Amino acid sequence: MKLVVGLGNPGAQYRSTRHNVGFMVLAELASRWTQGKPKAKFHGELLEAAIGNKVVQLLCPSTYMNCSGLSVSEAVRFYKMPLADLLVVCDDMDLPFAKLRFRPDGSAGGQKGLADIVRQLATDKFSRMRFGIGRPPAHIDAADYVLARFLDNEQSTLPQALKRAADAVETWIASETTEAMNKFNGQ
Repeated sequence: MKLVVGLGNPGAQYRSTRHNVGFMVLAELASRWTQGKPKAKFHGELLEAAIGNKVVQLLCPSTYMNCSGLSVSEAVRFYKMPLADLLVVCDDMDLPFAKLRFRPDGSAGGQKGLADIVRQLATDKFSRMRFGIGRPPAHIDAADYVLARFLDNEQSTLPQALKRAADAVETWIASETTEAMNKFNGQ
C-alpha cells in the first residue's frame, strides 16, 4: 500500500490558491481512479484508489498547511507504513510555475507543511514532489502570494500541469522515486 498526501488548506476561500496545488493534484488522481466520496479520517479527507496494481490511500489533511504533520503521522502510524511508501505533494516558490521536482528525502526548504510533517515524523526520510508556483513579485508578501489564486496566464495552463503532476505521481506509485526523478525532474 502507498500513501499519497496532498498539502493545502481546507475551505472554499483557499480552493484555487497556489498553496492548494497538492489538493489539486490529488483531485486529478481521484478523478482518474476513484468513484466514491472521501471519508473523514486522520484529520483529513481520505480516498482509497487502486492505481495500477497498488492500493493507494489519497489523503488531504484538513488541519491547515502548517499543521499537516498531525494528519500524516496519524495515517502512517495507523497503517504501520514504511516511509518509503509515503509521498507528499506540495507547492514550492523556488521552482518556476508547473515545474516538478521529486526528492527521496531532505529538508523542508521553507515549506511549512513539510516542516511540520518532518517534525511530527521525527525524520525527513520520505519522498516529496514539489510543484512550482514561482516567486512572488518584490512588492508582494510571500504569505499573501501563496494564498492568492493563480494568474490568468497560469490558469490557462494549470489543467495540463496538474495532469502532468498526476502522471508523475502515478510513476512514483509504479516505480518509486528514482524513476519519477529521472522522468519528471528538470522538464
